[in-house]
Amino acid sequence: MNKIILLLTICFLAFQACNLIGQPKNSKMVNVNVADFKAKMQEENTVILDVRTPKETAEGKIAGAIELDVKANNFKEKVGALDKNKTYLVYCRSGRRSVKACGIMEEMGLEKLYNLEGGYQAWSTVNKK
Repeated sequence: MNKIILLLTICFLAFQACNLIGQPKNSKMVNVNVADFKAKMQEENTVILDVRTPKETAEGKIAGAIELDVKANNFKEKVGALDKNKTYLVYCRSGRRSVKACGIMEEMGLEKLYNLEGGYQAWSTVNKK
């Protein structure tokens, strides 16, 4: 029984660590679930950013999202052109690249950043047609 509890504890801690991979210390980025992301979409001065590749976005994306591939060579250049006063709702396929994207965006002076936990996969699961 103690071995099972120990194993479960290790698995839980590993899962938590995976959620933080790529997130800078003292980050202002906030991880949000699908419901909170959807609610934030209704607020003023909010921009939805899809940081997946064009091939991925061709398979579907959140309505109104702006495509800004975090893997593209000009990602930082495009981030530099964004309005620093707006709120950015950022997502990728599973939530990992969007954490990376938010880190870059924060380094470049953007402060109102919300990352969709579970990314488009989570969105698609909750918002099935």
